[in-house]
Amino acid sequence: MIVVSDTSPINYLLLIGLIDLLPQLYGRVIIPQAVYAELQNPAAPQPVADWTANLPEWVEIHTVVNPDPTLSLGRGEQEAITLALLLKADVLLMDERKGRREAIAKGLAVCGTLSVVDAAAERGLIELTPALDRLWHTSFRAPAHVIQEMMGRDAERRSSGGK
Repeated sequence: MIVVSDTSPINYLLLIGLIDLLPQLYGRVIIPQAVYAELQNPAAPQPVADWTANLPEWVEIHTVVNPDPTLSLGRGEQEAITLALLLKADVLLMDERKGRREAIAKGLAVCGTLSVVDAAAERGLIELTPALDRLWHTSFRAPAHVIQEMMGRDAERRSSGGK
């Protein structure tokens, strides 16, 4: 499976202590150089700085020589979408709405931080409610109906004997 990630899913998973879900769900994750640079920002939170200083072996950094100039997005999003298209990625991890719309319009399958957390809960790798609680103590925001749908699916799984 080829998975390319933008900055925010990595950032938020690091902040809530669940970055190890990525290799469990996807194996390796590829990030463009611009995303790596964003993660190395001197203002980055300490968990992000520590992680980027010693990247795990399941992360690959790729250089994107010519990011798609038609994408009116930040450099990280431009490179992530361009790289996902070049590699014919199975999944692009991205949270930003505008970037997600652009990626979907170009035919990419897009998942965000919530999708990662939900998939992990579905597989029984984590408990959903504590993960969402930790996520809400960051700057992450999502529509209430999305969270309610996730919680509803989780409650159904639990009541039917699944995790």
